[in-house]
Amino acid sequence: MIIPRVPVQQRAMLAQGRLQGPTPWVLAILMLLTLLAAAAGLSLARSASGIGGAIADRVTVQIVTANPEERSRQASRIRRLAADQPYVRAVRAVPRDEVAATLGRWFGTGNGDDDPVIASRPLPDLVDGDLVPGSGAAAEARLRSLVTAQAPGARVIPHAEWLAPVASLIRTLAWVAVGLVVLMAMASAAVVIMTARAALGTHYATIEMLHLTGATDTQICRLFQRRIAIDSAYGIMLGALVAALVLALLAWQLADVTAGLGASAALGAWGWIFLALLPLLAIALAALTARVTLLRALKHML
Repeated sequence: MIIPRVPVQQRAMLAQGRLQGPTPWVLAILMLLTLLAAAAGLSLARSASGIGGAIADRVTVQIVTANPEERSRQASRIRRLAADQPYVRAVRAVPRDEVAATLGRWFGTGNGDDDPVIASRPLPDLVDGDLVPGSGAAAEARLRSLVTAQAPGARVIPHAEWLAPVASLIRTLAWVAVGLVVLMAMASAAVVIMTARAALGTHYATIEMLHLTGATDTQICRLFQRRIAIDSAYGIMLGALVAALVLALLAWQLADVTAGLGASAALGAWGWIFLALLPLLAIALAALTARVTLLRALKHML
């Protein structure tokens, strides 16, 4: 039982105030930081997974032949032949205005073909292809051979080649967030341990009297465990409430993001359920830590 039952007359031996002393407030701050770090870790993990799914088995063929007409013919042949291959799931030619719009964002103009800076540059023809999932490097090698035969100067660029490092970085940051959650859980346990020892030292005379009247270590432990568990629960739930408000605000702002990393960073239903369970696990951990600490300390007392 997380909060053991203790007779009312015994509860009066300890202070009954709520949110008194530093322990509930320290645990509230730690719970707030724990939930924010856990939410960040879940969000980053979902983003990394989204990137992995987006780039898996996806390639772009870049055709850079100087002659525009020949470049267009090569792109058409590659698209047609690739569509007939069993290892290619889908293929499409990227429209010129889409390429120009992308370059416009890089140049900071955003005017596409109408921009003189972009219009003065020869744009490559691009063909996007999705390989059959699980086809692996063999399908990519066969596609390279097909492209080389039709357009010797063309390049086959796997999306994973330039997005995989980003996904790896995001996964690393997610593990850093997990490490922070573990460290803050350890810090919370340390706070409870210090609180339990301080409570025993403060009420040493009361414990001696209870021992003389025949109370067992287990009975005394329940009395102190109940007080520490209640204080911890108040602090943890206070921190969880503030964290919920912060995360709700971030989720509301994130709802307007419909593309890119932001769109894949939403926590999802299971993420919110996990975050909702964390405060309950923290309360259980605080109660268990208090019980173990109190029983060990009481063994060395009269």
